[in-house]
Order: sequence, then structure tokens, then C-alpha cells
Amino acid sequence: MAARFTLADLDAAAALLRRGGVLAYPTEAVFGLGCDPHDQAAFERLFALKQRPPTQGVLLIAADVGQVERYIDRAALPREVFEQVLSSWPGPYTWVFPRSAEVPSWVAGGHAGIALRVTAHAPAAALCRTFGGALVSTSANPHGQPPARSAATVEAYFGEALDGLLDAPLGGQERPTAIRDAISGAIIRG
Repeated sequence: MAARFTLADLDAAAALLRRGGVLAYPTEAVFGLGCDPHDQAAFERLFALKQRPPTQGVLLIAADVGQVERYIDRAALPREVFEQVLSSWPGPYTWVFPRSAEVPSWVAGGHAGIALRVTAHAPAAALCRTFGGALVSTSANPHGQPPARSAATVEAYFGEALDGLLDAPLGGQERPTAIRDAISGAIIRG
């Protein structure tokens, strides 16, 4: 069984992430798989667990704007658009921005932008704060399977292959967050 953490064990969960571990953790609607976005080996292990094509990018989740601002190409983003997005955070809103050179190529996949969310979900935000930065966030499921909505489902999907699991409550959302283009407002995932 993967190492199991509670909210009282956030320091240990964050340490696992800093050591290159892949951790499942609760988000607004489903469990996510996460790792340090700058650790390519951890990222590749996460994608192998999901059996997901590497051309598909992932989003980054954070506790505050300071954890994601460096990933946004601010020169390519009108100031009023940025201010509008900021008014939706923290919250269950994922926005795709023009990406800066700080975004690792493996995180963006075949996409020109980067999807970012500053979460209001307390357990996920606490994990990001304890880790000290944004984390990869992709649904905890093998590609093509339904996203895990319980710790038991996460364990059934991944078992020993997963390094750790933060066992804490999901948020109140019924579906994963919508993803919108920050500049055009177009819905990418409803």
C-alpha cells in the first residue's frame, strides 16, 4: 500500500513530493495525482501511472497567486484580463494562460499555454503551501477510466505503484473544474 497521510501529516506528504514522489490528493471534485512540476522523472512516472500520452498537458494547482505568477507570460496577457482572473481566485476556476519560459516543456505537453488554478479547497491549498509551490494536478485515474472520488478507488487503481495518498475530504463540486482560456474566455473543458 502507498504511504497514507492525513492533514496532520502534511510535512511528510510535502517531503515525499520534494523527493520526487507521486502523491494522490483531494481536490474540489475528484482525487488528483500530483508531483513537483520541475521534476521530470517524477512527472514521467505520473504519466506512466495514468497511461496518458505525453502530448497531453496538465494543469498546475496552487494555494495563492504568488505560486503561479511566474508561469504566466504577463507581456502576452492584457492587464485587465489578469485582474479579471484574479477576481475568480481562489476558487474552482482553471484558466489557460500564455506560458512563460518557467513552464517545463513536459508540463505543457503539446499546448502553447499553461492551465493554472488557485484553489479554495482547503486540503489541496494546504498541501501546496506546505510543499512551497504549485503542484501538477491531473485526475487520479488510468487514462480512460472515471476519476477517483475516494481513497479506496485511488488505491484500487494504483496500489503499490503510487508513492503516497493524502486521505482528506473532497470539495463539494460534482465535476472537475471547468477550464477556460484566460484571453478569449472560451470554455476548453466544461
